Amino acid sequence: MSSVPGRHRIQSRSSLRRPVLLATLAALWLTPVVQADDGSEPGDIKFVRQAAGMDDVSPAVFPHWIHRMAYTCYACHDSLFKMKAGEDLVTMDQIQNGQSCGACHDGKTAFVSNLSTCNRCHR
Repeated sequence: MSSVPGRHRIQSRSSLRRPVLLATLAALWLTPVVQADDGSEPGDIKFVRQAAGMDDVSPAVFPHWIHRMAYTCYACHDSLFKMKAGEDLVTMDQIQNGQSCGACHDGKTAFVSNLSTCNRCHR
């Protein structure tokens, strides 16, 4: 920032983000939340199960807006996932190998995806 008389002070990028974040949170707070029939929130992405023999395990639900509040679109798109829902095949093997969701859900960046955390995604 400049402290020279007669010059305008330049705000840092982080100080510009705060009003945008506060406005977004206010808009979300003021927007009525309407749950879908299956209990998911607006913006949630329900994965379509393609593997046979897993009918006793609920499909995974991705809470898109929770992730969007913390990250920009390009944190995941197009490096991990295509921009359109349903375009990527996501498997537990990929996640366990640090691909797709497992790139962050490794126990360091975000909760680890394992047998003790199944219900955080499969609900």
